[in-house]
Amino acid sequence: MLEDEIVEEIHRIREEYAQSFNYNLDAIFADLQKQQVESGWEIVKLPPKQSLTKRWSRRGKNSQ
Repeated sequence: MLEDEIVEEIHRIREEYAQSFNYNLDAIFADLQKQQVESGWEIVKLPPKQSLTKRWSRRGKNSQ
C-alpha cells in the first residue's frame, strides 16, 4: 500500500496528543474547547441539517 508522509505525520501527531491526555476523551474535549475559546475565532452555530429521509420521502413531507 502507498504510504503518504502527510497522513503518517497527522496520525503521529494525533497519537501523541491523545497520549498526552492518557487517552481520556473528556480531558481531550476540554482541551479542545479551551483552545477554541483562546483562539479568538468567532464560533458559528448552524442549525442541524434536515435529514435526507425527511427531505426526500413522501412520508417525511406528510408528517410535518
